[in-house]
Amino acid sequence: MKTSMQVLDPRIWTVFRRHAPQTLTYWSVFFSFGLCIAFLGPTVLDLRCQTQSTLQQITWVFFSQQLFLLIGSSLGGLLEKTLTSSLLALFSSTLIISLVFAIIPLCHHVLLLSIAMALAGKAMGVIDTIGNLQLVKLYQKDSAIFLQVLHFFTGLGALVSPLVADPFLAEDSCVLGANWTMNSSSLSDLEHLRNSLVGHGAALHNTSQYPLNVEGVVVTRVSYAFWIMALINLPVPAAVLALMYHERRLSCSSSTTRLLHKEPRSSPTKDSSQGHEGVFDCCSPKVRGQPASFFILHALGGGIVFITDGIIGSYAGFVYTYAVSPPLLMGHKMAGCLDSIFWASITAGRLSFIYLSYRYPAPTLLTINLVGVILVQCLLLIFYTSCVFLFIGTCVLGLCISSVFPSMLALTEDMLDYKGCATTVLVTCASAGEMLLQLLVGSVIHSRGSYSFLLCSTVTSVICFCLFLLLLYTCRIHRNHHLGKLLCCRFDDLVGSRLWLLNSD
Repeated sequence: MKTSMQVLDPRIWTVFRRHAPQTLTYWSVFFSFGLCIAFLGPTVLDLRCQTQSTLQQITWVFFSQQLFLLIGSSLGGLLEKTLTSSLLALFSSTLIISLVFAIIPLCHHVLLLSIAMALAGKAMGVIDTIGNLQLVKLYQKDSAIFLQVLHFFTGLGALVSPLVADPFLAEDSCVLGANWTMNSSSLSDLEHLRNSLVGHGAALHNTSQYPLNVEGVVVTRVSYAFWIMALINLPVPAAVLALMYHERRLSCSSSTTRLLHKEPRSSPTKDSSQGHEGVFDCCSPKVRGQPASFFILHALGGGIVFITDGIIGSYAGFVYTYAVSPPLLMGHKMAGCLDSIFWASITAGRLSFIYLSYRYPAPTLLTINLVGVILVQCLLLIFYTSCVFLFIGTCVLGLCISSVFPSMLALTEDMLDYKGCATTVLVTCASAGEMLLQLLVGSVIHSRGSYSFLLCSTVTSVICFCLFLLLLYTCRIHRNHHLGKLLCCRFDDLVGSRLWLLNSD
């Protein structure tokens, strides 16, 4: 009984109860983030019908979403100066996501749809940066476990979104031309295209072989899916608004500002000008005297999440293409399950690492994760002709890579004494990696064949692990520098006090 009661430190529960309203709100905001990031792939063929555009035209909405997600991640640091501005940014971003869901059925031109997805992407980027920053500021040394829960809610939202959309997806062509006849071959083509588009549309190259009508009668029910997701997401901005009222951040609330609980670890959340000052706060005058190791840690941490989030994006985008290509030649239905298995294993991994991040330090977990990613991808290269091992490897890879970003974020902020700049840098680098590495892998696959997909992922995984070892070494140098500086300061204080005593005598 005593052992079961000590699953979590009572101090963790005490801190959580103190910050429960803020923490639960940030978790719900990341559910909104996950809900928005996963719906586009399954519904894009129906959106093509709605906008009566070609497949090449509709894939621009993927690019607009990813590009503005990167821009929003960078701008999130600028909006995070105070608690009031942070909550206002979260409220407006989550409300924008609901509005985008509601207006997507009204976008009957691909340009309007791209603009809507750009707005959604920018809102998602702001949420990503501010949500991570606020949790790090609230919990600091204890932030690792709460960051794992935060990113679990992202995976949960990413699982819910396709489930909501699936009943409303067209089972055949949703643009019926005058000479259109449905047969089993065209149904198979549509299924193949839908599965290819799930991975952010990057797998489309030779699409002219699929005769999809542009002009004709549009018959699609996907609008209902977006309106349902808008309703599901609507409680999230309401929760942020309630938190603003709870913290006395609304003009209609009491005129006296309600301070957060006064303790050293939560003081950065007060509404003051001492918060995060911008995207590159690490270059501001207050930290300009930092050693080179300070900036190297930012660069190495950003490089690691750039690669790992890029691997997630590229694997989700191209595992279907790899599975249906030689030598595997897997069936469309079976290959279509791989992407769902991958995201489900990522969600399950984040759920399991909630407890593991409490029991073990971040460097240990990151070492196990990155070594596991390398081993799995090497085995996938060795057993490249096995369909069974592809399913097993996909599941294990999702489990291993699932918690790299939250663990890396907690570790880097700990190394840098929670100055806040690391969160913005890491979130921006992760967004850039998910967009750019996916494009790079896609171009390599197009020119060198599907086998290069696994080879690229394995090489980047090895590079990522080397960067992690260099990060640990740089961290040791950085801490030794700070220890030496602290000892020098204490020695100077001691000498100064002795001289003062001698002069007074």
